[in-house]
Amino acid sequence: MSGRSHRYDVRVEWTGNTGAGTAAYRAYERAHEITAEGKPPIPGSSDPVFRGDGTRWNPEDLLVAALSACHQLSYLHLCADAKIVVTAYEDQADGIMVEDDRGGGRFQSVVLRPVVTVAPGSDVERARELHHVAHERCFIAGSVKFPVTHAPEIRVAAEPALAAGALG
Repeated sequence: MSGRSHRYDVRVEWTGNTGAGTAAYRAYERAHEITAEGKPPIPGSSDPVFRGDGTRWNPEDLLVAALSACHQLSYLHLCADAKIVVTAYEDQADGIMVEDDRGGGRFQSVVLRPVVTVAPGSDVERARELHHVAHERCFIAGSVKFPVTHAPEIRVAAEPALAAGALG
């Protein structure tokens, strides 16, 4: 594979030392901050199932979010190139992770469920097909070992109402 190389530098700092460090499994918090130069911090933790703080982002959330956002950005680019006007895009993605007997685990699958609204007159079938191309072009989906599928819904925006007074 040839091509341009891109580097992404982030810093993850554990902020969960309650005074005893990791002297015991229950003695520390899983809190951490994810930062990158010029960007707001992301408060992180582990999933509550693993003694984390449910009000903070966990790595599993971030992986599913990365897949969803990457697909969205690839899709919007393709629609712009195809002259399909997207007026709204929302995804309710979910991932399934399975723990193993050794204390680890892995993602089994992620399903993206984008609901896309296109302008009247848009080619709805082409808009649907472009999800397959977006999946092929998504850098994150191409980097994971588990299946990432998508079940898109394409809606057509209502025709704009005639301006008041234009009827008569």
